[in-house]
Amino acid sequence: MARTANDWQQTFDATDSAIWILDRDQRIVRSNGSAERYFHRPCDQMIGRHCWEIVHGTAEPICDCPALRAIRTMKREATELQMDDGWFEVIVDPFHDADGHYAGAVHSVRDITERKQAEGEHERLTAQLAQARRTEAIGRLAGGVAHDFNNMLQAILCSSELMLEELPPESPLRTGLNEILDATHRSADLTRQLLAFARRQAIAPRVLDLNAEIGSMLKMLRRLIGEDIRLSWQPAFELWPVRMDPSQIDQIVANLAVNARDAIAGVGSMVIETANAVIDAEQCSRHAEMTPGEYAVLTVTDDGAGMSDEVREHLFEPFYSTKQPGHGTGLGLATVHGIVHQNGGFIGVYSEPGMGATMRIYLPRASSDAVKAEAERTDRAVSRGSGVILLVEDEEILLHLATRVLEGIGYAVLAAGTPEAAIGLAEGHPGSIDLLVTDLVLPEMNGHELADRISGLRPGIRRMFMSGYSADVVARRGMLSQGVSFLQKPFSIADFAAKVAEALAGSD
Repeated sequence: MARTANDWQQTFDATDSAIWILDRDQRIVRSNGSAERYFHRPCDQMIGRHCWEIVHGTAEPICDCPALRAIRTMKREATELQMDDGWFEVIVDPFHDADGHYAGAVHSVRDITERKQAEGEHERLTAQLAQARRTEAIGRLAGGVAHDFNNMLQAILCSSELMLEELPPESPLRTGLNEILDATHRSADLTRQLLAFARRQAIAPRVLDLNAEIGSMLKMLRRLIGEDIRLSWQPAFELWPVRMDPSQIDQIVANLAVNARDAIAGVGSMVIETANAVIDAEQCSRHAEMTPGEYAVLTVTDDGAGMSDEVREHLFEPFYSTKQPGHGTGLGLATVHGIVHQNGGFIGVYSEPGMGATMRIYLPRASSDAVKAEAERTDRAVSRGSGVILLVEDEEILLHLATRVLEGIGYAVLAAGTPEAAIGLAEGHPGSIDLLVTDLVLPEMNGHELADRISGLRPGIRRMFMSGYSADVVARRGMLSQGVSFLQKPFSIADFAAKVAEALAGSD
């Protein structure tokens, strides 16, 4: 019998859970060794005391005490408690006497901290996935609207510039046309924000020195944030280059600066700095969006109001804003988020209420091959000259305007409103065709497919793409890979002429 009791006690003490046997008054009559480790006191100091005295340090049971519930229900009752930095599961199993009356209970406490942390991580990742899906759905809508709008802006911009060229300098009409141009450029900025948020902005990336790009913006940024906020610029020495569209750097920095400015009430300070960072697998395990690699890091820090947990959770949602109505669209940080992820980077946010905020933008380091190719492209002389251009644009007004522009700067133009018409011209034209200039989004087939067809008919023909919206063609098929000429609508006549000359002088 003594051997049996000893074996039972060894088993009782060996279990990982803290276990007590309670009498009918909820007093501890027996305790195992794990309870000593859990509650940092020997068993003889726990025997005879109520369970809530030990667990909670209170003279009365807590609200909804599982031990008291077990008396009423005569079945297992459980609850989860957070104590100090850990989570614990409390289970109470009642037992009864020979007459079926409550006689006491087995009370166990188990550490479930790891499980709760895993559940919290799962919930966080699930919320991130849901947010990504919402962002994607709204992005599709925003991208479609921006595409159509950009085509109309292109017609307005090109028509206005052509009219300005024909008007004498003293014409009173020039004032109105310049106002139209200003409004068109502001509208184009809005659509670029929509496209960047949607991650469908058709970009023309190149290798950049982040320090140089930001340094050229400082004068504008100081005007943007006002005289009451002191701006400090701290560039890193030998910062790694990045590969992205330079206009996107402008959007990121301007949006972060405006967000920091609005968080500062009155006088304050803002710090913009850069650094190199290597992200390893261990760091990625703590952040769902991270990818191991080398990054150039842009950090914007302010001493403003800071953010609550709730604000941080919704920070990058489109149209979410803590500002008063009329003081922001809610697209600024959503735009930043879209641009950064479009370029393979990620964002870190560090903030507490009243403690300011730090935003870190991680942008992948440009490969050595990309750096070399960019240096060769920059050194190459751009030769302008005559040539025959096959122009494909399904918007009739844009086809007419682009033809007029190209012919005005010396090129012969074969104009086509559909891919079928373009193929017919490529087959029937008796002379050489030097360059295909085509919209990316066309009826019947996309611009990239058309270019492949034309190349089969005209080996060696160069190609140049243009679009207000690249959609999945750009996002998933990589149509704007290195060496492919691309021009984002709306563009100026000067930009159009320069890009055509560059495409003719370059290699496809």
